[in-house]
Amino acid sequence: MRLAELPRRVPGIVASVEDQGPNDSIARRLRELGFVAGEQVEVVAVGPMGSEPILVQVGFTRFALRRAEAARVRLLDGAGA
Repeated sequence: MRLAELPRRVPGIVASVEDQGPNDSIARRLRELGFVAGEQVEVVAVGPMGSEPILVQVGFTRFALRRAEAARVRLLDGAGA
Protein backbone atom coordinates (compact mmCIF):
# COMPACT_ATOMS: atom_id res chain seq x y z
CA MET A 1 0.00 0.00 0.00
CA ARG A 2 1.10 3.56 -0.67
CA LEU A 3 0.75 6.51 1.68
CA ALA A 4 -1.52 8.18 -0.89
CA GLU A 5 -3.97 5.25 -0.45
CA LEU A 6 -3.98 5.19 3.36
CA PRO A 7 -7.39 6.08 4.84
CA ARG A 8 -7.63 9.07 7.16
CA ARG A 9 -6.76 8.52 10.83
CA VAL A 10 -5.44 4.98 10.24
CA PRO A 11 -1.80 4.56 11.31
CA GLY A 12 0.67 3.01 8.91
CA ILE A 13 4.36 2.13 9.08
CA VAL A 14 6.80 3.31 6.42
CA ALA A 15 8.53 0.47 4.58
CA SER A 16 10.49 2.64 2.13
CA VAL A 17 10.50 5.72 -0.05
CA GLU A 18 10.88 4.77 -3.69
CA ASP A 19 12.83 6.81 -6.20
CA GLN A 20 10.98 7.54 -9.45
CA GLY A 21 14.22 7.97 -11.34
CA PRO A 22 17.92 8.50 -10.86
CA ASN A 23 18.72 11.23 -8.35
CA ASP A 24 15.04 11.72 -7.33
CA SER A 25 15.16 14.92 -5.28
CA ILE A 26 11.60 14.54 -3.97
CA ALA A 27 12.23 11.02 -2.63
CA ARG A 28 15.49 12.20 -1.09
CA ARG A 29 13.73 15.14 0.58
CA LEU A 30 10.97 12.88 1.95
CA ARG A 31 13.62 10.69 3.57
CA GLU A 32 15.34 13.78 5.01
CA LEU A 33 12.01 14.91 6.50
CA GLY A 34 11.62 11.64 8.40
CA PHE A 35 9.80 9.28 6.03
CA VAL A 36 12.14 6.39 6.84
CA ALA A 37 11.57 2.67 7.39
CA GLY A 38 9.83 1.92 10.68
CA GLU A 39 8.33 5.37 11.25
CA GLN A 40 4.61 5.60 11.94
CA VAL A 41 2.61 7.84 9.60
CA GLU A 42 -0.99 8.93 9.54
CA VAL A 43 -3.12 10.88 7.08
CA VAL A 44 -4.68 13.63 9.20
CA ALA A 45 -6.75 15.42 6.56
CA VAL A 46 -7.17 15.87 2.81
CA GLY A 47 -7.85 19.00 0.82
CA PRO A 48 -11.23 19.72 -0.75
CA MET A 49 -10.21 19.99 -4.41
CA GLY A 50 -9.27 16.57 -5.75
CA SER A 51 -8.25 15.55 -2.25
CA GLU A 52 -5.01 17.53 -2.46
CA PRO A 53 -2.95 18.34 -0.54
CA ILE A 54 -2.80 15.47 1.96
CA LEU A 55 -1.91 16.47 5.52
CA VAL A 56 0.37 13.72 6.87
CA GLN A 57 1.82 13.33 10.34
CA VAL A 58 5.19 11.68 10.99
CA GLY A 59 6.04 11.64 14.68
CA PHE A 60 5.02 15.06 15.99
CA THR A 61 5.48 16.84 12.66
CA ARG A 62 2.87 17.45 9.97
CA PHE A 63 3.51 17.89 6.26
CA ALA A 64 1.27 18.79 3.34
CA LEU A 65 2.04 16.49 0.42
CA ARG A 66 0.72 16.11 -3.11
CA ARG A 67 -0.68 12.69 -3.93
CA ALA A 68 2.20 12.09 -6.35
CA GLU A 69 4.67 12.73 -3.53
CA ALA A 70 2.77 10.52 -1.06
CA ALA A 71 2.69 7.74 -3.68
CA ARG A 72 6.49 7.43 -3.36
CA VAL A 73 6.07 6.26 0.27
CA ARG A 74 5.44 2.52 0.49
CA LEU A 75 3.86 1.19 3.70
CA LEU A 76 4.34 -2.19 5.32
CA ASP A 77 1.81 -4.84 4.35
CA GLY A 78 -1.23 -4.77 6.58
CA ALA A 79 -1.03 -0.98 7.12
CA GLY A 80 -4.47 0.49 7.02
CA ALA A 81 -6.12 -2.92 7.04
